[in-house]
Amino acid sequence: MAHHERFTNHYLTDWRYSGPGRGTGSCATVTVALAGTKTDVTIEVVEADAPRRIVERNVSAAGRRLARGTYTIEPLRTGGSHVSANRTVMQRLAAESARHVSAAGS
Repeated sequence: MAHHERFTNHYLTDWRYSGPGRGTGSCATVTVALAGTKTDVTIEVVEADAPRRIVERNVSAAGRRLARGTYTIEPLRTGGSHVSANRTVMQRLAAESARHVSAAGS
């Protein structure tokens, strides 16, 4: 869950974590800033089939807004992984991953 912050911090801020650091039950409450308004959202991993699938449940507006997000991870023969999910988030994840790999190689 903690790695989400690096590639979603363009609209999710003030991360507060609970539960295990990864896998089912991992949880974060964040502040979402969209369209000039701010609200808190709780994101919880409700299914995890490492390393192939992660399902998150998002709750906001005192439980009146519910959403689910699914990340499907496919290992690549050439190394690395292909992740399917929200396009903007995935573009930022790819950039962050490349930056992290470059920094590690320096």
